[in-house]
Amino acid sequence: MGYSPMRRYHNSKAIITIALIVVSGVACNTQHKPATPITVTTEAIHQEVTPIKGNTIATRFPTPEGYQRIPVPPSSFAAYLRNLPLKSPGSPIGIYDGTTIASSGYEAVIDLPIGQQDLHQCADAIMRLRAEYFYNNKKYDNIHFNFTNGMRVDYNKWKQGYRMQVNGNKTQWVYSAEPEDSYESFWAYLELIFMYAGTASLEKELEPRAYADMQIGDVLIIGGFPGHAVIIVDMAEKVETGEKLFMVAQSFMPAQDLHIIISAEAINPWYYHDKQLQLSSWDFDKSDLRHF
Repeated sequence: MGYSPMRRYHNSKAIITIALIVVSGVACNTQHKPATPITVTTEAIHQEVTPIKGNTIATRFPTPEGYQRIPVPPSSFAAYLRNLPLKSPGSPIGIYDGTTIASSGYEAVIDLPIGQQDLHQCADAIMRLRAEYFYNNKKYDNIHFNFTNGMRVDYNKWKQGYRMQVNGNKTQWVYSAEPEDSYESFWAYLELIFMYAGTASLEKELEPRAYADMQIGDVLIIGGFPGHAVIIVDMAEKVETGEKLFMVAQSFMPAQDLHIIISAEAINPWYYHDKQLQLSSWDFDKSDLRHF
């Protein structure tokens, strides 16, 4: 019997992924390596950078005095991330079930739908951004991710009408649907990826990057069960010295909106690239940097 999206989407992510030993439902669990607590004061936040009421990352958050955004090609993944839409200032983080989270650990909420299943968590959100960039540009050949069992799952295959048949830890394509490239079908493909992939599989797919060479679109990731992943969505550079800043977005669990995380620096939500790497949500090492 072929894979039935409507049937499987009624199950929880944690139960479904046991078959592939994925357990990505705990991929963002803070039991693994939570951040050392930091304090952010209102005075520090507004010392150098005052957010404005723009509706994208680039227009909401100006660079500190003396810095300018690092130039990127207008049609690049980096430009796509920098121009992600934001909800109005003060918006809460939305949860997949329609509720919200009250938290002081974020600076803005990215205005993208996340579905109605408990699937869009940390690594899932990063894969979603990458896939959606290519989907919007009709570069369908570039949309593919690996399940935790190692199987590569191409969107082109899904688009042709193939669906996934799962039997324990074994997976295979079965032709069982009409060819379709609608956004609704694309989202169903993404939810399949969310169910059977996570930080463990994504970390293996990504290539290491020297921390000194960080670029927009790079990922800080600790793969595992649990693990966590965040994505660099913007960078700036000091004109005189070349000193760099970066900005980070994440999703978490339960499945929730992507959001820009706060920084303890006076230049919140920017982080200094050359300081000790300590994000407000998770402690990463500089060796955890990866790229697509």
